[in-house]
Amino acid sequence: MLDLERQAREKLKKTKLYCTRSRLSILKAMIKADRPLSQNEIAKRLGKNRFDKVTIYRTLESFIDTEIVHKVFLQERAWHYELADKCSEHQCHPHFTCEDCGRTNCLPGLSTPMVKGLRKGFVIHRQQIRLEGLCPECA
Repeated sequence: MLDLERQAREKLKKTKLYCTRSRLSILKAMIKADRPLSQNEIAKRLGKNRFDKVTIYRTLESFIDTEIVHKVFLQERAWHYELADKCSEHQCHPHFTCEDCGRTNCLPGLSTPMVKGLRKGFVIHRQQIRLEGLCPECA
């Protein structure tokens, strides 16, 4: 657990964000997660250290602004967030979402080429790949 605390503090220090209780708790929950989380999932993982939705939202926004975290995808009208350290500036690693259980898994070992041949006028800021199907447990 100390290692988790140290990792969170180092990430905040690098971005010059204050180490507040809410930032540390939310960041530790995200470091511990092995997949993207919605704001509600983050709140549930905080347990007794829960914060109101506004605090979680503002904390996530400060993490996005400092590039600690990024928005991965929108599912059922809820953004999912993850640490940005496994992705490049223009491309996020692929994700796999199970159509049965709904769980999304990160696939950082896979890579896909950037899209080419886009019509003139389109400007790609970020490429994200999300695969859907059945996970091994549900297949």
